[in-house]
Amino acid sequence: MHIPQFKEMRRAYGFDEVAIVPGDVTINPDQTNTDFTIGHLTLSIPILASAMDAVVDTKLAILFSSLGGLPVLNLEGVQTRYHDPEAVLREITEAPPHEVTPLLQRIYSEPIKEDLIGERISSIKRAGAVCAAAVTPQNTKRFAPIAVEAGVDVFVVQSTVTTARHISKSYHGLSFSDLCQVMPVPVIVGNCVSYSTALELMRTGISGLLVGVGPGAACTTREVLGIGVPQVTATMDCAAAREQYLKESGRYVAIITDGGIRTGGDLAKAFASGADAVMLGSVLAQAEEAPGRGYHWGMANPHPTLPRGTRIRVGTCGSLEQILFGPTSATSGTQNLIGALRTAMGACGALNIKEMQKAQMVIAPAIKTEGKYFQNVQPQC
Repeated sequence: MHIPQFKEMRRAYGFDEVAIVPGDVTINPDQTNTDFTIGHLTLSIPILASAMDAVVDTKLAILFSSLGGLPVLNLEGVQTRYHDPEAVLREITEAPPHEVTPLLQRIYSEPIKEDLIGERISSIKRAGAVCAAAVTPQNTKRFAPIAVEAGVDVFVVQSTVTTARHISKSYHGLSFSDLCQVMPVPVIVGNCVSYSTALELMRTGISGLLVGVGPGAACTTREVLGIGVPQVTATMDCAAAREQYLKESGRYVAIITDGGIRTGGDLAKAFASGADAVMLGSVLAQAEEAPGRGYHWGMANPHPTLPRGTRIRVGTCGSLEQILFGPTSATSGTQNLIGALRTAMGACGALNIKEMQKAQMVIAPAIKTEGKYFQNVQPQC
């Protein structure tokens, strides 16, 4: 007997459920090109450092830029609320687990100081680094001019879920079309996970789109709200919107997969799914130079009434340069991410990221367990 369905559902896939099929031609990894272009900028590695207080401060931003990536400074975090953020970060990382969330709620209730916004960005720029800065939609109109005056290279507007249309009785919503017309730098917006939303956002004139709702290691949005789409499917859907918008307008909008990436294999799968770049948080929080001192916490954690993040212990596994470029003796794929990406590109016959996006993929839930019996039964150190 056929039972009518109330609504249609389709299967969605995350990184652990798919695999990349090697190509018919292989290329030496050192001949691959990992450049990423956003607006007038061309970066040598397609990685953005997440706008999270445990990941990016002024020191790490300068270092990350020197290594070829794009650091994103959170303009609503401890760096712009406190003149001495180091002391605040120490307090967060030393707090007992049961005290962390109320502590973060208190710390992030401190007002943002506009003079610190310009000061932090200027200090990064004076070091010759490329710098992006992130704000939430409600603070965009207030902080965007300050960031531009300080010399920011890319402006990011980020929230848990972002749409081109917003309904509210309490305040006038942000118009991305108006923002893109007045901003002299590329605007990246996020986060979203669907084709239709991505297409609408692209039509406002943005330069980049962050893809991902709830996959971050420190985020509990999927548990608290029940929303999100696994990253492979979300990236593919938004990449399809990018291609449609390119046909319509001739403009190319970068797709940036944000969250859920733990290893070089995940990184490669993000690009094979259609990403132009990725944003990394917990992976970079493990760097010796990271301000979180081996901890990482979600930026929705300090929400005053409905926290959707948690502080997690990620540990310290090496320098930022080791994590990105090696050398490494780790066999888990958590270091030398660019080396892993180049090797995967070479195996797929992809000379650049655009060619990597065309790599064939298969649904493969056994990709990480097939033949790995002896690995799986090894005692854990």
